[in-house]
Amino acid sequence: MSKPSVAELRPVVHPPGVKDRRSGEHWAGRLYMREISLRWTRHLVATRITPNQLTYLMVVAGIAAGAVLLVPGLAGALLAALLIQLYLLLDCVDGEVARWRGQTSVTGVYLDRVGHYLAEAALLAGFGLRAADVFAVEEPAPNWLWAFLGTVAALGAILIKAETDLVDVARTRGGLSAVREEAATPRSQGLALARRAAAALKFHRLVGGVEASLLILALAVLDMFGGDLFFTRLGVALLAAIAVTQTLLHLVSVLASSRLR
Repeated sequence: MSKPSVAELRPVVHPPGVKDRRSGEHWAGRLYMREISLRWTRHLVATRITPNQLTYLMVVAGIAAGAVLLVPGLAGALLAALLIQLYLLLDCVDGEVARWRGQTSVTGVYLDRVGHYLAEAALLAGFGLRAADVFAVEEPAPNWLWAFLGTVAALGAILIKAETDLVDVARTRGGLSAVREEAATPRSQGLALARRAAAALKFHRLVGGVEASLLILALAVLDMFGGDLFFTRLGVALLAAIAVTQTLLHLVSVLASSRLR
């Protein structure tokens, strides 16, 4: 198989709407990763690797990002941030390879969604274990409160995604067609205003993989100067609070909109 040029790839793997999807394309994809992924995709389409195999690698990279947070100090946080960037890259190239080869499938979409669930949950759970200092060799013993809060943040991140995905499940089982973008607007003017304010502030994005990994890295730098885990623990508490708040607000937003009608 010959390698296509970037110019040949672009109109096929980045059809109109891919970069402009309001809820489907990450800001990092639009900003830089889609351009990087094109350079990788042109090599990958000439190999025997399948889109689903790339998705499996994406999942491994995402889970590994959570695992390396158990490495103490700045090194663990830096490795996690790099692995999340690899995760994002693979998340781009699996779909691009599939579109170029005409191998898009429902299985691929399913694996992609499962991968996002696992990766973001692993990162936040790993962050909680990092804050608990589970491998502390000196007193005091690990503080499991932080591991619990990390698990709360991980569960919240999963539930936020599930609340969105379950809209399609409910509509399909109810015999309805796919939801339209305009149906996401709450019927109540007050809720609609609150939703726009939340979208503008984007605080909910902090529980996403890319944003959380960058926050974890920044907090690790602060802890390096402070000599303890104060900022890491503050970050875990913050992400747990955001995840719980966003889970509840997102559920109210779904129920108050026309997405289930």
